[in-house]
Formats: sequence, C-alpha cells, structure tokens
Amino acid sequence: SKCAKLCSGSAENVSTRHEAEPVRADVKGTQHLRGRGRAGPAGGPAAGRAAARPGAMAKLLSCVLGPRLYKIYRERDSERAPSGVPGTPTSVTTPPSSSWDTYYQPRALEKHADSILALASVFWSISYYSSPFAFFYLYRKGYLSLSKVVPFSHYAGTLLLLLAGVACLRGIGRWTNPQYRQFITILEATHRDQSAENKRQLANYNFDFRSWPVDFHWEEPSSRKESQGGPSCRGVALLRPEPLHRGTADTLLDRVKKLPCQITSYLVAHTLGRRMLYPGSVYLLQKALMPVLLQGQARLVEECNGRRAKLLACDGNEIDTMFVDRRGTAEPQGQKLVICCEGNAGFYEVGCVSTPLEAGYSVLGWNHPGFAGSTGVPFPQNEANAVDVVVQFAIHRLGFHPQDIILYAWSIGGFTATWAAMSYPDISAVILDASFDDLVPLALKVMPDSWRGLVTRTVRQHLNLNNAEQLCRYQGPVLLIRRTKDEIITTTVPEDIMSNRGNDLLLKLLQHRYPRVMAEEGLQVVRQWLEASSQLEEASIYSRWEVEEDWCLSVLRSYQAEHGPEFPWSVGEDMSVDGRRQLALFLAQKHLHNFEATHCTPLPAQNFQMPWHL
Repeated sequence: SKCAKLCSGSAENVSTRHEAEPVRADVKGTQHLRGRGRAGPAGGPAAGRAAARPGAMAKLLSCVLGPRLYKIYRERDSERAPSGVPGTPTSVTTPPSSSWDTYYQPRALEKHADSILALASVFWSISYYSSPFAFFYLYRKGYLSLSKVVPFSHYAGTLLLLLAGVACLRGIGRWTNPQYRQFITILEATHRDQSAENKRQLANYNFDFRSWPVDFHWEEPSSRKESQGGPSCRGVALLRPEPLHRGTADTLLDRVKKLPCQITSYLVAHTLGRRMLYPGSVYLLQKALMPVLLQGQARLVEECNGRRAKLLACDGNEIDTMFVDRRGTAEPQGQKLVICCEGNAGFYEVGCVSTPLEAGYSVLGWNHPGFAGSTGVPFPQNEANAVDVVVQFAIHRLGFHPQDIILYAWSIGGFTATWAAMSYPDISAVILDASFDDLVPLALKVMPDSWRGLVTRTVRQHLNLNNAEQLCRYQGPVLLIRRTKDEIITTTVPEDIMSNRGNDLLLKLLQHRYPRVMAEEGLQVVRQWLEASSQLEEASIYSRWEVEEDWCLSVLRSYQAEHGPEFPWSVGEDMSVDGRRQLALFLAQKHLHNFEATHCTPLPAQNFQMPWHL
C-alpha cells in the first residue's frame, strides 16, 4: 500500500519544507489579545484594555513555557469512527497532501532563540557524558579548589541567566505568531477537558511530546483495580535468574564479599552497559535523527491516518504510541492488530511497522522507554512495564480481543514480545525477526575475555534479556525469521550461520515443546538442517530423510486430539528413530523461515506470514 511504502522510506533526507500559509487564530484563545478593549466592561476602552492585560500576560507566560511546535497538519474533513470501535477518536479522510500539510514556520526571534537553546542542550549532553573524565582532569590539575570553584559558579550562573533571557525572547517570538497562539490555546483546552473534539484539534499538531496529555492510564481497566495479583507501582513480574548454587543461603560475610562486585555491576549497567545495549536512548543520536523521525511520523499521520497517544505505565514512564486502524477497510487482515516491538535503535517512526502496514494489518507501534517521545530508561523492568500498558491499551481502549492481536518483534524487541506472550497467553501469535535466545553470549562477543565474569554478572542482574525462557512459557503459534547474513546476533562472523543465536532460540523452543522428538537423533538432524546456507541445501536435507508431511500432520493431530494442546508434548516416545527425525525436521521447518539478508534490512511484506499451527 502507498502509506507503507512511504513509511519504509522514512530514513531519507527531509524534503524541502512547504511555506506555511497563515492560520486563523482561534477566536476563544486570541480575542483577548486584540479585541477585548472594544468589548470591555462598562468603564470604557481604557478599562477594557486594563482587564485584557492579565489575560495577555498569562498567554505570554504560556508561550514562554510552552513546548516546541514542529509541524501543523491542516484541518481535514472528518467522519465518525466505525461503529463497534469503543473509545476511538474520529477517523479522517485524506485529501491531497499538498493542500493541507505544512511545517510550522517560526518567526525570526523564535527561530534564532530555538537554535541557541538547542545548541546549549547539545553542549549540556556532551558535558554530561564526559563529566567523569572532566572531573578527573580538573582534579589532577588542581582546579577543584574552593578558590577556583567559586568564580566558575559565577560564570555558570551568568550563563543560566542568559539562557533564561533567550527563553523569554523565544516566548515573545511565539506570542507574536498567531499559529503558535492558536496551538497553545488548543493545548491548554485539552489539558483542562480531554473531549473528543479537543483531542481531534490537538492531533493536527506535532510538538514536543512531553506536553501531550495522557490518553490511557495503566490502572484504567477495571480488572486492574480489582485484581490483587496485577502489576504494582514497582512494576510487572519478571522471570528472575536462578541462583548458581541452590539450597545454600548467603551468610552476612558472603554478602559483604559480593558487595564490591555488585556495586561494579550496577555502575557498569547504568552507565556504559545500558547505552551500548540501547543506543537509541542516547540523546545525541536522537537529536541527529530528529528530522527523519519527524518526517516518518508525519507520513504515518498524513498517509495512513495514524493516531498518536500517550500511555502512562505503572512505573510512571510515559510511552509514545502510534495506531493505524484498518478495520474499516476491505482487507480481511485489517481486523487483526499487529503490535510492533522495535530494535535497540529502532523507532516506530522509521522501524518495522512498515512491514505489517504494507501487508494490510492494523498496526500499533510504540517506542522503548527513553526513545523519542517515551520517557524513562530501557531496562528490562521498564521495558516489560511499557509493553504491558501497550497491550492493555490495545484491548481496553482500541477494542481488540487478545485472539486478534499478533506480536511482531525485530531484534532486541523479542524480549518485550516474548514477555507479553508469556503474560497474555490468549494472544493470537508471535513473530520474531532476527531475534536471539539470551543476551549473555552476544555480550561476551563484544567484550574482552578478561571481563567474562563481570559481563555475565551484570547481564544476569540488570540486563537479563531471557527471550527463550519467556517464549517457552507461551502456548500459541510461533514463527522465527532467521537472517542468513546477520552480522549482529552471530557470535563469530556473519558467514558462520551456525553461530546465529536464532538457531538456539529455535532449538530451545522445540526441545521444550517436543522433548521426545528433540532427543539426540532429532536434535542432530535439525542442526544439520540449520547448517544449510541456501534453500537448495535445505531441500536436499529434507528429501534425504524422506519427510512425509501428511504422516507428520496426522501424528500431531492424533496426539492433540487425545491429550490436548498444552505443551510440552510426549509425542514421539514410542516412535522409531526415523520417525522422530522426520517429525523433528517437519517441526523445524514450520517454526523457522530463512530470509537472505543482513540484520537491518527491512522485511518485505511477502515474508510477513502468520505462524503455522495445527
């Protein structure tokens, strides 16, 4: 479809901005700035102007403290959302884009002040990341003495005052712009009253998401308020790593001995580790990608009628989401919702949402905590809290049944997808593209061998992405997509396809679900099949063992009819060696598809297929 092709091309340079046409200022929001004197109280024009001053000063203060405005989407002809879709705002038709979309054009004063403040923000970010080295250097040079710190604090205070003055000048520039005054009036009205009309008007603007009102709260579903076992303010439940030595309790002396290692692991995880694992959370990278993200978001809104929403997770983080509704189209797959979980440097604006969009599905994209409009930091607990509120939003606000929801994840997004599948077992299916079983082997790959103990301890305690363990607790259909030239989740070189951790994810899943089939003979033949680097080699191995698919299907269906669908199955217990080999190869082929590409190549829509199930 047209919108998906445009979304997949969002990584191109931002096109030339259109000249903004004047937008009529909202009467309710700006009349007090121009006409209050004529319609003033009985005291005459002078009294009217005096009465207008407090309102004008309040509007000026709102412009000084207001968010940055990036783009204005022109008013569109609206129509009601289809019946039976509870709680959704009105959907809109799409006129020709040239007649209704425009970038916001700030006045000169606002534009230059914004540039100064943006530059100061970049310098502050650089200073923050380099502060440990700077403090060490200043200490060695003797610059941290009181006699030298006091003058420095004076300089810093003067700089802060100058920046505050620049912010006030920016506010004056905004105040003189009728477009911004109209926007700030609508924003304030929406914060006071989140009616459907106010939200519809606010959706015509793209601005700093921190000022966007919350659309959905994690406690909003009534079942959450009544449940005693649901998520608390501390977060949802995660699978914890098992202790190395069972049955032994740590004494006080043991805890004291472990304390230095635990402190070191904490510092590594919260400084270098988290930023290496999720580079998309680094402010400087987001700043560099901002034009591309704005363009990608504009295309989702303009071409696909996407609706943005802010969700409040149980840990207080605000999650930025984008929903594209295809339920009103003629395509049957539009009745299914695909929740997309992005990679460690992926954003829904330019991420994997383009694949299910092009395939015709309804799509809900969201950004990791700390990515773009989402707040917080992307640690496993925060990630699980975020995807939990996303699924709740899809069920209770968008009106999708769990049986109509598909989880689609790329790369590191497999952690949140497998957690959601484990926690919401009625979800229809899980599709994992270029994902892995466990983070530890990949972390050891990029770190020195001498750090092996520290890396393993840090990952297990603070960054434990145990995808395979979570996936094995899901009972529904699963499809794994392996990139044959993947350079990220291989532990040696991309050409060594057996070092792809997607293989281990498949083997652990099959061994859990079909332990008798995946005994020594079945495991060996599946490893041979995984070593195949082309479709021809796969077919050769498949035909060598004379796999009869009809026989395999009849065996599995007979077992399911007799014992039920719950895994693990004991099928293959009384089967011959050749039978187990055939069944193992059949199951491996049904659960894993190869895609000849590198890690970051977008997945074509024709490769986005529903998982196999009996």
